[in-house]
Amino acid sequence: MGESVKNQYEPNYAILPGEVLSDELGMRDMTQQELAKRTGLTPKHIVSIIKGKSPITPETAIKLERAIGMPANYWLNLESNYQEIKARLDEEKQLESDLSWLKRIPVNEMVKLDWIKRYKDKKEQLKEVLQFFGIASVEQWGDMWPRLSVAYRQSSQSSVFPEAVSAWLRKGEIDAASINCAPYNKQNFRKALDKIRALTDMSPEEFVPRMQALCSEAGVAVVFVPSLPKTGVSGATRWVHSDKAVIQLSLRYRSNDHLWFTFFHEAGHILLHGKKDLFIERSDKSSNGLDEEKESEANRFAQNELIPARAMEKFIQGGGRTKAEIRSFAEQVGIAPGIVVGQLQYRGVLDFKFCNDLKQFYKWNHEQAY
Repeated sequence: MGESVKNQYEPNYAILPGEVLSDELGMRDMTQQELAKRTGLTPKHIVSIIKGKSPITPETAIKLERAIGMPANYWLNLESNYQEIKARLDEEKQLESDLSWLKRIPVNEMVKLDWIKRYKDKKEQLKEVLQFFGIASVEQWGDMWPRLSVAYRQSSQSSVFPEAVSAWLRKGEIDAASINCAPYNKQNFRKALDKIRALTDMSPEEFVPRMQALCSEAGVAVVFVPSLPKTGVSGATRWVHSDKAVIQLSLRYRSNDHLWFTFFHEAGHILLHGKKDLFIERSDKSSNGLDEEKESEANRFAQNELIPARAMEKFIQGGGRTKAEIRSFAEQVGIAPGIVVGQLQYRGVLDFKFCNDLKQFYKWNHEQAY
């Protein structure tokens, strides 16, 4: 909805139907007690309507029409307008108090990525962000993302905002909704991973659509969502319902070893862990309040899926460190050389300064990695 529509006139006060009723009674020199007798309503109910504590219902409107002579739809329109304007004014007050929450949302970056529209008015911007989240008010944010306060403890993670993380997750949720998936099948997903592993030496233009297609056939939606400031995430896994899982990748680290390790790590969560869990991987590998045992299990799964443990141990023990030896070993196990480099560096066998030119580096072109 554009600015021109937003700028239409909206009253900043609400006319209480009871005040109009009181004025009409005054012009007719009719007491509240007399109106009660004429309508069959109790005097207490008449007082309640006049004070705005009780609404004018269709039944009451018909009785007022007969007793006073003014059409029922007149009273109903008064009541409807009053309730709508009152609700809008109450919302404005709520929005005013919720503006501090907006400061923790990376609005500028979200606008640049075309996730939301830009508004000069802060309240309108807040409404736009709430619509993006699909919630009525900030109060519902805590209901929709309750585990983020656990995953990111503010006392130790001051550089990360749960609100920003939730915006990144929400975008993944929106993108995943457009991916048609077959019902989740564990065996099919297991087979899909074997096929996907053979894609690690391809360019994103080649492997992204193949990866997404293979996973969707097994009930898993894979989405690539650019990282946002104050998130520090590399990937996430969750179930949107019982037969559809989502793997979300940020490409925060742009090298192929990080991307593929993160993907198989998230796949490990799907195969090994429960459907009620939300797993968020920090790029800096710091603790995020999640189950560390499950994180370790997913790490081991990813390591072994990418490079079988026995083969890796044999290669390390053989002392191979040169680029030629790494390329040869990578070809032998059917994996991209950069992934071997990443694993050796992670294990402390190879210095992080060496062999990085064997890695592939990706970048974002708005919606797609390439």
